[in-house]
Amino acid sequence: MAGRPVDQRRRAALLDAVVDYTVAYGFSELSWRPVAAALGVSPTTLVHRFGTKEQMLQAVLGRLRERIFQATSETVGEQPDLATAARAVWTRTSDPRRGAEFRLFFAVYGRALQAPQEFSDFLEHVVSDWMNALRDAQGPDTDPATATRTATLVIATIRGLLLDLLATGDQDRVQDAAEGFLSGLAGRTG
Repeated sequence: MAGRPVDQRRRAALLDAVVDYTVAYGFSELSWRPVAAALGVSPTTLVHRFGTKEQMLQAVLGRLRERIFQATSETVGEQPDLATAARAVWTRTSDPRRGAEFRLFFAVYGRALQAPQEFSDFLEHVVSDWMNALRDAQGPDTDPATATRTATLVIATIRGLLLDLLATGDQDRVQDAAEGFLSGLAGRTG
């Protein structure tokens, strides 16, 4: 006898709630009973919606990545140039209201580097999502190798600045460095 089909809308709503829980408490606290209690559902409901704990974690990471990318993409607009795209990414990621989200991001990033098989989907997308958008922002006339090199530097610089900001909380110093970097991108096409 087959079980009930999974209600995808209910699963999506639960997934968003699990992502919010994970942002607040960290992924080390991601286990059935505490999550279920916080969301007011049974552990069985979570198992029914997500399968295994590992599948739930993968779903959380995928949804978090989607949220971050979508929010920044909405800020950037349709056809941004490189400087506009990079500034939108920095503005979104350095927003103090997003601190917990990005602390989780870096915690997962570190764990993924230690267990790449377990986090293969995260590792596959963690750079490529932004790489494609930042290459496109440089325009169709930019040499692909140059566009890739520039996008790589933008991603690495923004992530490094964000890691510094989260570690030190020194908003003024890090924002000043970010502004210097972002100003240097203005008018650059690759």
